[in-house]
Amino acid sequence: MARTSNIYVRVEPSIKEQAEIVLEKLGIPMSNAVSIFLRQVVMHNGLPFDVKIPSEKPLVLSDLSSEEFNIEMIKAHSDFEAGRVYSTEEVENDLKREFGI
Repeated sequence: MARTSNIYVRVEPSIKEQAEIVLEKLGIPMSNAVSIFLRQVVMHNGLPFDVKIPSEKPLVLSDLSSEEFNIEMIKAHSDFEAGRVYSTEEVENDLKREFGI
């Protein structure tokens, strides 16, 4: 067996718990997941994924002025009239797929 070294990491408890749930579904212990991540860092000679700020920020109702809110509602109404809608089943299936439910 190869020699190992310990790593101590501080993370928010809720993030750790959420990661443990996902990893448990995959059958991967946390220590193996960290090892996989570090091997990928070595193989990519950097982070194995893009780290960037999304180009579009999600809308936050409390941040919108009355005028901005009205504009968003008009956009939503226009989308509805044009048939650019999702059924509840489509939304549910997307959420299940995204969160592995």
